Amino acid sequence: MKLLKLTLAVALICLVSCAEKGSRDTAEKETAVTEAPAEKAFKYWTWITADPERTDDSYQEEFAKYKDNGLDAVLINTNTDPELLGRLTPLARKAGLEVHAWLMAMNRPGDSVALQHPDWYAVSREGKSCFDHRPYVDYYQWLCPTRKASRNHVLGLVEGLAKVEGVASVHLDYIRFSDIFLPIGLLPKYDLEQEEELPEFDFCYCDVCVAEFEKIHHKNPREMENPALDIEWKQFRLNKIRAVVNDAYEIAHKHGKILTAAVFPYPEMADHMVRQRWDKWDIDVVLPMIYHNFYNEEIDWIGFATKQGVQDLKYKDTELHTGVYVPEMSPSEIKEAVQLAKENGAKGVSFFDGPALTDDMLQAIKETKEGR
Repeated sequence: MKLLKLTLAVALICLVSCAEKGSRDTAEKETAVTEAPAEKAFKYWTWITADPERTDDSYQEEFAKYKDNGLDAVLINTNTDPELLGRLTPLARKAGLEVHAWLMAMNRPGDSVALQHPDWYAVSREGKSCFDHRPYVDYYQWLCPTRKASRNHVLGLVEGLAKVEGVASVHLDYIRFSDIFLPIGLLPKYDLEQEEELPEFDFCYCDVCVAEFEKIHHKNPREMENPALDIEWKQFRLNKIRAVVNDAYEIAHKHGKILTAAVFPYPEMADHMVRQRWDKWDIDVVLPMIYHNFYNEEIDWIGFATKQGVQDLKYKDTELHTGVYVPEMSPSEIKEAVQLAKENGAKGVSFFDGPALTDDMLQAIKETKEGR
């Protein structure tokens, strides 16, 4: 009998202990679920260029319009003017928008400081400098990413914008070399055929780039019969852009900001067209410009290019937010573009640009935000 009572007592203790453990396990699981970070909402952005002559009231009206129609963030080009950015940032934030400082990085048309230093500019394989021979268009004035002075000038601009209170990120645009190949849909505009890398569009062959490359690889790109076939020469230039980005990342983070960038549609394509391999960068968010009409593609290409970029970032913490070009799109196509971006792994979508968004387009954006 004593043995039976002892056995029953032990069994009872085990039951109570197991019940308590089960309760703790359940509570821990519930706590874990409760404390798990919520998934970020799909973000809507737009790019705008600021005019210092506009009134605060007009900007407040514009920012309110964006917010009322589902936009979350605005990328503002102030021509690297921290004072103007500091004026507009509180207005946008008051409307409920994130603010990102949009910076033209390696392409610096009309930069009053850079123009005092003709040696800072990228040089083509033809031996012509962007200082006075501009490829394609008059506003293409590309700086060399290898020269210490020119790259430090760009990084100084990054720091000036990163110091502005309330800004969420410094946003790098034109963070690349000049186009070795234009998007196929733009070639007729310039009456061009580009079936190979043409010397007048191939950069940078300045003395500093050539000397540094030759020191490392013991060959001179100016003397190559076909430089396009030399993978080290191509990689040298990819690395120079990456180095500027990685330094900008450190600067932005030092000031409590993240680093974002507008880039070409997906890394392999960007590599081929503009010496830009953005899946190798230290960067928080990329906004690839998946402008399907520039490439004579149908709208479903937005999904393809988004998916390709997302896959290339698979092992990185970098977010991808799809950029779309709205002037040639209908409201229904904008809805489709947003859906394609979502389905293929984008964390958001950005529209180029704000002033081009008609009331019908904004209504379409709002409806996608509301799940309609």
